[in-house]
Amino acid sequence: MCGIAGVAAVSARAVPSAALVDAMCQTIRHRGPDDQGVHGDQFAQIGMRRLSIIDLSGGHQPIHNEDETIWLVFNGEIYNFKELRRELEACGHVFYTDSDGECIVHAYEQYGDECFAQLRGMFAIAILDRRHNRLVLARDRLGKKPLYYTRTKDDLLAFASELKALTIVPGFDPEISAAATREYFSLGYVPAPSTIYRNASKLPGAHYLVLERGQISVRRYWSLAFEDKWTDPESTLKERLHELLDEAVRIRLVSDVPFGAFLSGGIDSSVVTALMARHMTSPVKTFTIGFAESAFDETPDARRVAEHIGSEHHELMVTPDAVGLLEKLAWHFDEPFADSSAIPTFLVSQLAARHVKMVLSGDGGDEGFAGYERYRKFRQLNAIARSSLGLAKPALGILGAAVPGHLGVRLGRIGDRLGQPYPDRYISGVALTTPGDVNPLLADDLLALDPLERLRPLFMRADITSENEQILAGDMQSYLVDDVLVKVDRMSMANSLETRAPLLDHVLLEFCARLPFSLKDNGRTAKYLLKEVARDLLPVSCLQKRKQGFAIPLARWFRNEFKPLMSDLISDRRFRERGVFNAQRVELCYRSHLAGTQDFSELLWLVLTYEMWARQFTDDSASNAPGRRAAA
Repeated sequence: MCGIAGVAAVSARAVPSAALVDAMCQTIRHRGPDDQGVHGDQFAQIGMRRLSIIDLSGGHQPIHNEDETIWLVFNGEIYNFKELRRELEACGHVFYTDSDGECIVHAYEQYGDECFAQLRGMFAIAILDRRHNRLVLARDRLGKKPLYYTRTKDDLLAFASELKALTIVPGFDPEISAAATREYFSLGYVPAPSTIYRNASKLPGAHYLVLERGQISVRRYWSLAFEDKWTDPESTLKERLHELLDEAVRIRLVSDVPFGAFLSGGIDSSVVTALMARHMTSPVKTFTIGFAESAFDETPDARRVAEHIGSEHHELMVTPDAVGLLEKLAWHFDEPFADSSAIPTFLVSQLAARHVKMVLSGDGGDEGFAGYERYRKFRQLNAIARSSLGLAKPALGILGAAVPGHLGVRLGRIGDRLGQPYPDRYISGVALTTPGDVNPLLADDLLALDPLERLRPLFMRADITSENEQILAGDMQSYLVDDVLVKVDRMSMANSLETRAPLLDHVLLEFCARLPFSLKDNGRTAKYLLKEVARDLLPVSCLQKRKQGFAIPLARWFRNEFKPLMSDLISDRRFRERGVFNAQRVELCYRSHLAGTQDFSELLWLVLTYEMWARQFTDDSASNAPGRRAAA
């Protein structure tokens, strides 16, 4: 695992600088504390920070082909590199290292831009092709590894694994995007390809970018196909799923450093860890975070699985001292990010990093196997809409207004969703807030912007006939890549820890996408076929755990441990003059939460995390606030 950065000349007037790339690499040193390298010419300079996992002594980057006309830096791991190497050697290519990175260099030499479809793994890649004065950037199919880019005022194309490395490039435009700001206050993250900066972008997963002859183009190289469905018997599909799961785990155990696994006790991480244990000669090192509040604590479930597989288990109880982490987390995320499970993710990564340099995780199981409770609730919502002949929406609106407290709010929201067309009816249930919740807290300039505009097309693919699977595809391209995977990447790399996600193996996902939906959720059991496989790996007690996620007790923390921080924030002149918030309404919201009349913790967390980010990244450029300078 590494961090990469670089600059290239879009026009003849731009001058790439090795010293600049060195400085960009230093800003992401935490991603790769073991090594650094920079290489380039008058067209481009590319660099990297390395966390050594494979070929510790020989995997230095940038890495090159035989005649040094093609150079590469990359962040990630290629799991089929040994097979790919044999194929390339048979074509006459000569290798000088044992690293997976060199395989990409020769694959590009052999296959050109089609090489990315040959790779099985996670990656963010930069290739400097000196033969053709060409720069190619690429990102893995699911977007597990991040890659940002911008075109500066000085005609440089700059790229990096993290946004903060772009902000130090001369000519970078730090203007804040009003559209991205409004999206954040709905979703809790900024969806790709946008970033919080108007003139910086995320390269989407399964895409590559080419800079050649002064032209920049972005192209897709892969899409997950949900048709045609498998027609084999269930027993055959179960056996095939078991084989693919086992393979996805096994190929991710190639490492020259100590490794372990995150273990929550849920079905996804438990299956991964159980399969992992079967391929190891020593006990798996497993890591779990817990809370004193039993409603949020998963340690008993994780402990039960650890005992079953005989792992060397490590636990850490989270205390409210986590408030001291907020400034550090804001720095690592680079843009506003409001998934509160970032706190336990950071802490479990910190715990694991004391013992290992790489871990496997269970990320991706909910999207691949339809595991989220919201999928079932959405189907129930549709059933209500069909059976009520349109009468449920007004009835629930009346009830919501009449019933006090949380229940009334919930009834009103269900009524609102019933009145929405697809995909808004679904996306509004994923969003952290509704316009009715959050708009009163925002500056007027943000209110007219549509926070779902850029998400809708992701949930309306013409090649998918099932609405249920439209949702799975949309979640993979939005919530999974821009929330879950961002959280895991930043929090693990903040601790110089590599994470690998077997359930996001693209070969496994290609199989799962074509499973009949009834084998993902049969109406009674979510993740049905995955759980059938799990019965062969885990005791029944481990299959009955209720789904929790990595939730934290936000509501209580805001009334206690976060109280001094929120009070200072609300009274701070910077907050009141930022041009983003209606400060008076935010204060009223917080007072109501303190009084216990409403639970506004999600709204307050959105406000707090935005403000923590803004103080670090925008306070010396206050005129960029979106409420003062429209930048949709």
